[in-house]
Amino acid sequence: MNKRFVVVALATGVASVFLGGADAGTPTTLKVITSGGFAQAYRELLPGFEKETGIKVETGSGASEGVGPKTIRYQLAHGTPADVVILSREGLNRLAEDGRIRKGSAVGLATAPLAAAVRTGAAPPNIATVAAFRQTLIEAGRIVMPGSTSGQFVRDKVFPRLDLPASVTLTLVARGTESVEMLKTGKADLAIGPSSELVNVPGITMIGHLPSEVQIIQTFTAGIVNDAKEPKAAKQLIRYLSSQKPATVAAIRRAGMEPARR
Repeated sequence: MNKRFVVVALATGVASVFLGGADAGTPTTLKVITSGGFAQAYRELLPGFEKETGIKVETGSGASEGVGPKTIRYQLAHGTPADVVILSREGLNRLAEDGRIRKGSAVGLATAPLAAAVRTGAAPPNIATVAAFRQTLIEAGRIVMPGSTSGQFVRDKVFPRLDLPASVTLTLVARGTESVEMLKTGKADLAIGPSSELVNVPGITMIGHLPSEVQIIQTFTAGIVNDAKEPKAAKQLIRYLSSQKPATVAAIRRAGMEPARR
């Protein structure tokens, strides 16, 4: 006979709820897929969530948008199990159009502007104005960035507007980690991407945000997958990550983002 149980532990006025499955004492396991944009803050906050709730979380990764097996969209379409996905609002909207996100479950977690980075030790170029940014792109020549929401924006909207010479090349890779690696190893001279993927990364230095005229501010958003096996635990995690508690806000800001406005 399958049973569910609830154990409430009270310590210093905090209640922790443990949800069990078919076997007594078995903790709930929550499956999450997150994009790189929210990954730094997520990694910092997750241990506190697991400790507070007793819920075990298994985490996978994927790109917010783009094509191929490294995208969250591809993974869900090909049977990768997930209860919660965290990605750009644009990417989540596409998943909702596919019918993969529970209606009304989307919650904004944090916002991140586009920024640029160079290898640590390189002279920081000027990107304070559109004209300065354009000149920096020309001098750098080899630009790299993730081919997700931000990469598509820069490729389709920013570069055509700047009328750059053919000597400037933009390489789009599947993930922000690949972009950073290319910069570190000298295969690119300037990386562009969400600030949250360029801050606190050994070997590179974020030099600042792009000018407002060529800027896109992404909202990294969580949503519950339609066929989630643990929707109640999924709601708990989203509430935890979107709370305005000082520790949550601090973790988001350390990752180069701002908490999403409610």
